[in-house]
Amino acid sequence: MLEKVLPHAMLNVKLNLESRIRTLKRDWAIIYDMLSGKNNSGFGLDEHRQLVVAEYAVWNSYINSH
Repeated sequence: MLEKVLPHAMLNVKLNLESRIRTLKRDWAIIYDMLSGKNNSGFGLDEHRQLVVAEYAVWNSYINSH
């Protein structure tokens, strides 16, 4: 469809979408691990802001171990 709208843009849509899907899967796996993984207590989800929240020490511990 994008090729029809922008025929001379020379965009490779399939590669861009596949790359984006890989990025989303990787990011989802990280968030899932934070919220329900083993030994990751202290993480929570702020429903209103749609953010993962944790104390400063919990973040530092997670960053150092990953």
